[in-house]
Amino acid sequence: MVEIVLLVAIGFLLLGVVGSVVPLLPSGLLSLAGVYAYVFFGEGSIHILILLGLTLAGVLAAVLEHFGGPLAAKASGASNQVVAAAAIAAVLLFFVAGPVGIVAGVLGVVFSLEMHKGASIEVALKRALYTGGGILASTVMQLLLTICILLGFLLAVVVF
Repeated sequence: MVEIVLLVAIGFLLLGVVGSVVPLLPSGLLSLAGVYAYVFFGEGSIHILILLGLTLAGVLAAVLEHFGGPLAAKASGASNQVVAAAAIAAVLLFFVAGPVGIVAGVLGVVFSLEMHKGASIEVALKRALYTGGGILASTVMQLLLTICILLGFLLAVVVF
């Protein structure tokens, strides 16, 4: 008979995968909640190196979730102030807007602040588009990471 804690852990891990593409569900944190629910309350064990790998992947997913766009803005040459404003906008919009609102809001913040700082329209648009690309790329990476966490967990717990 499958233990309840294992089912709860798998439920959290599945929510983590869903959360990588649905706003307001913290993908990395849900995945970590599943892993650690099993570690602390489950009947089995996970090898420490596997646990470390799953933890690092979960933390990376959580970081990408909130800072993928701002990091892309920085890579495009945006100033630290613009990057900080984009990060704050991403966190605030996380609570009040859907995925389109988050992307549009962060892009708007980067574009307007770059224009305000004297950048040309082309440069401001380039930096805003890099930021949008970073947001989309971070979503894809979150999806891949949370799927890997789920599969790694299942291999570690169910197969081995």
